[in-house]
Amino acid sequence: MVGTRLKKTVPVTTLFVDIGGVLLTNGWDDAARKRAAKNFGFELAEMNSRHHLTFDTYEEGKLTLEEYLDRVVFYQKRPFTRNQFRRFMFAQSKPYPGMIELIIQLKQRHGLKIVVVSNEARELNDHRIRTFQLNRFVDFFISSCFIHIRKPDTDIFRLALDIAQTDAEEVIYIENTPMFVQVAERLGIRSILHMGYESTCQKLSSFGLVSAQK
Repeated sequence: MVGTRLKKTVPVTTLFVDIGGVLLTNGWDDAARKRAAKNFGFELAEMNSRHHLTFDTYEEGKLTLEEYLDRVVFYQKRPFTRNQFRRFMFAQSKPYPGMIELIIQLKQRHGLKIVVVSNEARELNDHRIRTFQLNRFVDFFISSCFIHIRKPDTDIFRLALDIAQTDAEEVIYIENTPMFVQVAERLGIRSILHMGYESTCQKLSSFGLVSAQK
């Protein structure tokens, strides 16, 4: 009788990481728009209605920020300027320093490729990369605004695999949206639903990825 062959564990070579909700706060989410409506004194419901009609197009890189603002905010005269509103939008992005340091440590200790796979609007994406120096440790940015594809389209993950030149089974994906985790897992990408620093550290450890701090 031929003995059962032990399945070899495939080493992890690459991390796919979301930005909003993982490395940074979300750039322009419901809470940020609510703060904007309160700060600038306009009707939130009308803004949200217009936002939901057009934001996907903006995140796919098919609109500029000015065009987005034309449709969502400055379709009528306002008592504030575009510059004031843009500065407010950009100021909503804040870092999660622990998560950023964790990814840096894992890259250094395990020699990982770091690939951002994220739905990001171009001007916000550029601001977030520069302000928080994400390009000092990220190897590739597969941002929706660059490639004109948004999650949950499976093509964004296939493109990330092609650009990283990595097989799906060599990847761990850290993401805070359950549907996107499920889509990645169907492609054979092992994924972590990010709910906080400690739980993500524990899950990474189960894959053999321990930071230098551990």
